[in-house]
Amino acid sequence: MKRHAPLPTLRHFTVALLAFHLIADGASRVFAELPRLKVSENRRFLIHEDGTPFFWLGDTAWELFHRLDREEADRYLETRAKQGYTVIQAVALAELNGHSDPNPYGHLPLTDLDPARPAVVDGPDNDYWDHVDYIVDKANSLGLYIGFLPTWGRYWRDDIRNGKPLFTVENSATYGEWLGRRYRGKGIVWITGGDRVIDDDTQKEMMRAMARGIRQGDGGGHLITYHPRGGQGSAQYFHDEDWLDFNMRQNGHIVEFNGGYHNTRIDYDRTPLKPILDVEPLYEDHPVVFRAKESGHSISSDVRRALYWNLFTGAFGHTYGHHSVWQMWRPGRNPINAPLMPWFEAINQPGAEQMRHGRRLLESRPFLTRVPDDSVIVADAVPTSVPGAGRYRFVATRDTDGTYAMVYAPVGRAFKVRMDAIQGPKVKAWWYNPRNGQATVIGEFPNTGEREFLPPDKGEMIDWILVLDDEAKGYPAPGASE
Repeated sequence: MKRHAPLPTLRHFTVALLAFHLIADGASRVFAELPRLKVSENRRFLIHEDGTPFFWLGDTAWELFHRLDREEADRYLETRAKQGYTVIQAVALAELNGHSDPNPYGHLPLTDLDPARPAVVDGPDNDYWDHVDYIVDKANSLGLYIGFLPTWGRYWRDDIRNGKPLFTVENSATYGEWLGRRYRGKGIVWITGGDRVIDDDTQKEMMRAMARGIRQGDGGGHLITYHPRGGQGSAQYFHDEDWLDFNMRQNGHIVEFNGGYHNTRIDYDRTPLKPILDVEPLYEDHPVVFRAKESGHSISSDVRRALYWNLFTGAFGHTYGHHSVWQMWRPGRNPINAPLMPWFEAINQPGAEQMRHGRRLLESRPFLTRVPDDSVIVADAVPTSVPGAGRYRFVATRDTDGTYAMVYAPVGRAFKVRMDAIQGPKVKAWWYNPRNGQATVIGEFPNTGEREFLPPDKGEMIDWILVLDDEAKGYPAPGASE
C-alpha cells in the first residue's frame, strides 16, 4: 500500500535566519532577517518567498510599543514564540494616548504632534523609535513577524489637536515613507487603518497616501492591508485597489456565528480573489459584545469556536486576542472595559495556549489546496441542529484534490457527512481534540454514501474536529509535526 511521506510543517519550511549587522546611529546591532511574505499563486494564502506556506497565527498586542519596557517585551515575545505564534500585531501611535503619554523610558513618538516629524534623537536607545526598533528586532529574532500599524485610527479620524486629526493626506504619505524606509529590512506586514469607520473621501485618501508612502519607503518589499472597525472588512473600502494585498475583517467580540463570523466566507467569495483574515475576533476574557453585566466574559471555548469558524470558512490564518494583553493592563493602570487579570498572567490563559493546535492541524495536511465547503456536512431535517446556528454552528473544509476533509463540531451532537468528499475507496477517520491537540483513530470505512459520527462528549458544549483522510495517502495523525 502506498504511504504518503510525512508532511512538512512550518518548522521544516523555516529558512535559516541570516544574521547581519546594521550600523545605526554609530552602533552595531545584530538582528535576524525573516523571509519575505507574498500572496500565493491561487490568491488564497500567504507564502514565503520560496513558495512554502505561511500560517498567520497572530496576537493583538496593540500597546506593545507604547506600554512595555524591554524586559517586559522580551517576556511577552518569548512566551508567544514558544506558544507557536507567527505574527504580533502592534501599533506605533497607540490608541491609549500614545501621542501624549510617553513610553516607559519617557519618550514620545512625534515632534509637536506632527506625523511628518517623528521624534528622533541621534545615538542608539535615545528615543521612542529606538525602542520600537528593539522590539521589532527581538520579535524577528524569535521568528515572529510584526503586523505593524503605523497609527491607531483615532489619530486620522478624531479631533485630537485644535479640533482636527493629527493626520492629513500630505503628512500621511510623509510618515508612511519614513516608516517604510526605517523598517525596510525587517520582518513586517503593514496594517493601515486602526479600528475606525471611514466617513469620507479625505479619510480614504489618507489611507491610500500612507500606503503609497510605505511602498515608496520600503521599495514594495512588504505586504500591506487594512484593519477595519468591528463588524466591517477592508473589502468594503479598498477591495479593488492594488495596494491592498489581502483583506482583513474585524468580526468582533461576539459569540454567534451569524453575528459576524459568516462574513469571512462572504469576503472569501469576492472577486478579484484576495486572501482573507479575521484580524480581531472575540478576545479571551473579554466582555461579550461589550456587555459584561448582561453576557459576562468570554472563555477559551468561545475563542476556539472563532478560530475554527474562520479557518474552515476561508481564512488563511487567524488572530487571537486577550482583553488584558491588547492594553497591556496591570494594577496601577486605568483599566479599559474591566480586564480580569494582569497581562503577564493573561499570556498563559487556556485559549492562548490552544491556538497552536489549529495551526498544527492545518499544517499536517496539504495546505495550499484547502477550501471551505459546508456541503461535506449533511443537513439535518432540522437545520438549526445540523449544521446548526448561533454558538452551535458546524462548519467544514476540504482539500480540492479530495485527499482530506475536516468538520468542526462545537457540541456533542451526532451529524452525518458525505463520504464522497474523499476521493479514495477507503476513508480513515479521526477525532481531533482542539483543547489539547491529541488525535484518536475512529476507524477505516468504505467511501460510500453518508455516515454518521457522534463526538466523544455527547451532549456537552465541548468541541471536536472530525478529520477524514484518503486512507491510501497515509497521512500522519492530525496535528502531528512529522
